Amino acid sequence: METLSQSILSKTIRQRPADSYKGTYGRVTLVGGNRNFGGAILMASAASVYAGAGLVTTITDASNQTSLHARLPEAMFADMTNHEQMKSLVSPADVVVIGPGLGTDEAGLMALNTTFGALKPTQTVVIDGSAITLIAQHNLTLPNAHLIFTPHQMEWQRLSGIPIADQSVANNQPAVAKLNATVIVKSHRTQIYTPTAVYENPLGTPAQATGGMGDTLAGMVGGFVAQFTDHTDAVLAAVYSHSAIAEELAEKQYVVLPHQIIDVLPQFMKAHEALV
Repeated sequence: METLSQSILSKTIRQRPADSYKGTYGRVTLVGGNRNFGGAILMASAASVYAGAGLVTTITDASNQTSLHARLPEAMFADMTNHEQMKSLVSPADVVVIGPGLGTDEAGLMALNTTFGALKPTQTVVIDGSAITLIAQHNLTLPNAHLIFTPHQMEWQRLSGIPIADQSVANNQPAVAKLNATVIVKSHRTQIYTPTAVYENPLGTPAQATGGMGDTLAGMVGGFVAQFTDHTDAVLAAVYSHSAIAEELAEKQYVVLPHQIIDVLPQFMKAHEALV
């Protein structure tokens, strides 16, 4: 197992070329946020935008539209109950993030199945939160796409069948191999399982123990993967950045809030970009 270091940042975050435009940095479509959990998809969407994704579309419950536009005017909105429109917005995306605040009811399951049905093999899908639970509960067939799962340890237990107490590298690797995916198992020391290696994030602080942290990370992963060529490095850099920013904030704060990580993210990325 390899320990992540700050070097992953300059390896991944590149100076933007002068002739770039929004299309250079990828399209991210996010799906989630029912009437009760709209904040989750708002945080994930903001994280994608602030990470530098070129075009962001948020497919969520209609009750979240005003909040989305107030918090994040850069994101486009679509109604999660309009499944035909959902298909048309998922299909052209480079990266799809699904799960934050989605819920595990029939409406959430319908949105998940609709999204999976619209994906193409060339696309990347970040599967988080409720989407992981739905896959485990209904034994859903995974889409033919590049898969990135972002479970916390209980969600990983549901998906893999491995009890939290037994979630070791030796036990996790075979389960990851069956998924043919990259898996970010979030914990005190988050581990990232790729098809060829395992990495551990040495950073993190108990100040991060608050709702919305995982939603923010899922959005960051989507934004990083959409714009940086090496997707494995993009995932690793997103995980490392998320914790590194939190540690910096925790030096002066008892609690670090997810939106604070999002707000600082562009400056953090600028400080660690490689000049090319």
